[in-house]
Amino acid sequence: MLEIELKVRVDSLDLLRQNLKDRHAEFLGQQHEHDIYYNAPHRDFGSTDEALRVRYTKDHAVITYKGKKLPELGLKAREELNTAVESGEVFEAILDRLGFTKTAEVNKWRENYRLENASFALDRVEGLGTFAEIEIMAEDNGADATGTIIKLAKEMGISGEPILASYLELLLATR
Repeated sequence: MLEIELKVRVDSLDLLRQNLKDRHAEFLGQQHEHDIYYNAPHRDFGSTDEALRVRYTKDHAVITYKGKKLPELGLKAREELNTAVESGEVFEAILDRLGFTKTAEVNKWRENYRLENASFALDRVEGLGTFAEIEIMAEDNGADATGTIIKLAKEMGISGEPILASYLELLLATR
């Protein structure tokens, strides 16, 4: 699957939250996400623009691989593969035994909404601030998804320069 995403830094999430409610977006809940990123022993993910993370939420762990960003779509777009695991801690131990190293940890508190075929995330990221994201998972080249995201952003009052960096990259840039 191809993840097409618009991420924008916002001063406040209140207006967007109200706009989503006014449009009858489906509220999917809120949660704390604790992400632990790893680097491979055989190549540097920072150089190859890939990411491997273990995400912990209240009740489960998900492993995610993110491929190199595809800048030709204008928004942040990349391959994303996810799978739930029974134990994130066991998976982390496996990574450790294989020589993978922890790169960084990201903590965020996220509110999730669904409107049409798009996911909206209202994020408070520790050490970075507040952000709004609109995401569509596409199976094709993503051109239609990009147009839909831009249209929805305008309708919802989301403006500002799109951030193409991941939260991990933003956090590492502050160090």
